[in-house]
Amino acid sequence: MWQARHVQQRLEALGHPVQLLGMTTRGDQILDRTLSKVGGKGLFVKELETALAQGQADLAVHSLKDVPMQLPEGFALACVMEREDPHDAWVSNHCATLADLPPDAVVGTSSLRRMVLLRDMLARMGRQDVRIEPLRGNLDTRLRKLDDGAYAAIVLAAAGLKRLELETRIRQVFTAQQMLPAAGQGALGIEVLSDRQDLIDVLAPLSHRPSWWVVAAERAVSRAMGGSCSMPLAAHGVWQGDTLKLEAAWGDAEPAAGASPPLVRAHGQQKVTSLEQAERLGSSVAQQLLERGAQGPSASA
Repeated sequence: MWQARHVQQRLEALGHPVQLLGMTTRGDQILDRTLSKVGGKGLFVKELETALAQGQADLAVHSLKDVPMQLPEGFALACVMEREDPHDAWVSNHCATLADLPPDAVVGTSSLRRMVLLRDMLARMGRQDVRIEPLRGNLDTRLRKLDDGAYAAIVLAAAGLKRLELETRIRQVFTAQQMLPAAGQGALGIEVLSDRQDLIDVLAPLSHRPSWWVVAAERAVSRAMGGSCSMPLAAHGVWQGDTLKLEAAWGDAEPAAGASPPLVRAHGQQKVTSLEQAERLGSSVAQQLLERGAQGPSASA
């Protein structure tokens, strides 16, 4: 709802009155299982797409991280807004950093990507005693579970905490070198029916081209890998002038007992002056991952 209100305020400032249609998705309702086991990130957008198709709504505002890499036929991503902080945040009442965890501590996360990255960090610290357990629910629910003592710490998107003015709960923001973010994390995407050129034109002033091209490259990595929430994959791009630098990492979500396999990493960079060039960069980085041992869609089919 914060995201919807944010878009409402931006559009009304341009002279377009907006009404909000609040909805609860299956992704919000199913909280006792990980997303990878109940249908993936598309659970957060399906009901909204149905509202678009039936004419109940004109546009849908999404966390881009939750939007499947391939939109259904007849739908289009009309706008990507300027990105908030894309990094992950360490939230704990008693541990300032990962290194401060007590013996046999439990860390909560809803993300396979965060799980494999945390596991890699803990292995390098020699902390095989720490357990990483699933954590679902909205932000308030996750923080309440932390406060109730179910977890010693949890890892959340920094963007969500900042948007809801909960930045004081953050003990540490991980750098990309410590924990590579997810494709599209921190960015808002607005979806419409693909034949609504009128809406695409209205939304154009809200679009932020540098953010759109970066997340397009990141999402291209995930698309080439067959990515969804069941893919433990990270992809993160940054601009250096007109050159886009892109990093990606893949980890095994279910390693053999006692094993802690290293992450597969890849990177690339090139001058980018179009959306298509950004997507080609992402595809090339995904190809590097596959050549270095990451498992794409054919391996998991």
